[in-house]
Amino acid sequence: MTPTTIGLIGIAALFLLIFSRLPVGYLMAVIGIVGFGTIVSFDAALNLTARDVFSVFSSYNLTVIPLFVFMGQIAFHSGISSRLFDAAYRFVGHIPGGLAIATIGACAGFSAICGSTNATAATMGAATLPEMKRYNYKPELATGVVAAGGSLGILIPPSVVFIVYGILTEQSIGELFVAGLLPGLLLCVLMVASILIWTRMRPDLGPKGEKFTLRQKLASLSGLIETLVIFVLVMGGLFKGIFTPTEAGGIGAFCTLAVALIRRNLSMEGFVQALFETTRITCMILVIVAGATIFSRFMAVTRIPFDIAGWITALDMSPAMIMCLIIGVYFLGGCFIDALALVMLTIPIFYPVILELGYDPIWFGVVIVLVTQIGVITPPVGVNVYVVSGVARDVPLNTIFKGVVPMLIAMIITTLLLIPFPQIALYLPSLL
Repeated sequence: MTPTTIGLIGIAALFLLIFSRLPVGYLMAVIGIVGFGTIVSFDAALNLTARDVFSVFSSYNLTVIPLFVFMGQIAFHSGISSRLFDAAYRFVGHIPGGLAIATIGACAGFSAICGSTNATAATMGAATLPEMKRYNYKPELATGVVAAGGSLGILIPPSVVFIVYGILTEQSIGELFVAGLLPGLLLCVLMVASILIWTRMRPDLGPKGEKFTLRQKLASLSGLIETLVIFVLVMGGLFKGIFTPTEAGGIGAFCTLAVALIRRNLSMEGFVQALFETTRITCMILVIVAGATIFSRFMAVTRIPFDIAGWITALDMSPAMIMCLIIGVYFLGGCFIDALALVMLTIPIFYPVILELGYDPIWFGVVIVLVTQIGVITPPVGVNVYVVSGVARDVPLNTIFKGVVPMLIAMIITTLLLIPFPQIALYLPSLL
């Protein structure tokens, strides 16, 4: 068999085995070793595997991941997420769908110190779903907003997917973080607009909550001060080039832990749980990165990525149409594969193509994060939907999927706006 044929068999095997629910990192590693060994030699495959695994797990650049994950875990276990929701609720809870809008605001705030879509969805689900149920919100609105709002964790910096994309493509992680800010804010605005339109059409979905005085509203902002300070410190330092992303993660984690200790909101049990979750999530990400690195070695010797790149660039289509084709691949792939795994699998294939077409790699990073973000709330995988289903065990899955549809429209509009108006993502990085 030719290397191309072996490569196609390996890709088909990977996609089939993904549905078996086996860990995707291990799948990519095993298929990569077998495929590389078949084409080259198994001795070379084993030597390459040992070197790649050691390289990934000893990489200084990847130390940024556990630091930001730890920062998000401490924020969750110290109650920062509940204070964010309380402040947002006091300002907008009195309008129809106000609790849902407050949830979007709290998700955006928590995303700014977390970086994980699953963690954001789980945290906000535990904090906001009981409140929305208490105020007689319909399950489709309540759960749909939490699932969609949680997806902001991979767009609003710090984002683990941006970190991995930056390392794979050798782009500035700081620029990627900054590039995600305006699209993230635009998406929040469109999500809020979707809620307002939906609740106007069906007022029973989200009844009005109680109205607070100006004094009570302003008093709730005291719970946001530490979040704002940490965000400005981390992003401001990156924006000004004062410190690297890894240093930013260390400073953010230290400040979040310091705030939790000063407020005395973090128990020993919560601290231990934060360490455990940080270790678990970090190991999962590193295994995926190592597996994808091995798999990419296999793809390189098959020449498939280069053949696909050559085929796409040779198509008698405009660059915009080719980009839409690539976005379509990410959209369909996101429905079946975890966002991080999808980025790791496809970057070696499509990154050379977008460079050949003359697109900005920072802009492309924001676009694929947006498209894969759509995948975390669409069937059949829809990871965030399953996370929310685990929190709201009495709500059927089809109800949650129904509730994310208006938010899905907002995500699609945001993605489409970035194609003719790339400056939405590139304006802030241009100031660096």
